Amino acid sequence: MYHYIEDKEFLKAMRRECSDIINQLVQHINSEDIMKVEAHLVGSGAKHLETQNADEPVDLDYNLNILETHKCSINNGRYIQEYVRKSFNYILNRNDWGDCKDSTSVFSTEYRYFDDFDTSFKIDLAIVTEDTNGWYRGIHKKTGFVQKDEYYWVPAPQSKGLDKRVDAIKKNRLWQEVRKVYLKKKNMYLVRNDYDHPSFVCYIETINEIWYSNFR
Repeated sequence: MYHYIEDKEFLKAMRRECSDIINQLVQHINSEDIMKVEAHLVGSGAKHLETQNADEPVDLDYNLNILETHKCSINNGRYIQEYVRKSFNYILNRNDWGDCKDSTSVFSTEYRYFDDFDTSFKIDLAIVTEDTNGWYRGIHKKTGFVQKDEYYWVPAPQSKGLDKRVDAIKKNRLWQEVRKVYLKKKNMYLVRNDYDHPSFVCYIETINEIWYSNFR
């Protein structure tokens, strides 16, 4: 079952290592004028939501948010995902990490570890974007034939106005309730073997649940 990571020294070291990689990626992409991006830990950088399943390795979830596209269409999912994948591999290799693996909805790095800690960790990077209707996740549907693979955006349900709801929750000091509900949802989907609810979706569901129960 999932629990929150309590080892503050490990958490600090892991965040520092992974965030450095992701920040390099953001700087690299923004320097090439193909698109403008920013990146956050899941929860728009919200703290204290890093979880671990029993004593298994830790997956640190980041969203790469596409803010603007300059030399490609936001609807050209194949180009966007391939460009990000190659850029990510460039940064990983420059830091002596191996290439990432391309799954349906995230780019996953190899597992890493520190000499001073037993737990290994990796980065899961999802591509997301937002418009007036809410948030969308980039999906790569594999067919077995690369040229026939499908790339598209999947809307995150009830994600419109998410940032305003987060602000209201924080302002009213309800973040501990977010932590409680978020962990409950992660474990619920784990028990169900439900892999269609990644961390970002669990986060959105949690924010909405807390918001509706307190402000409606």
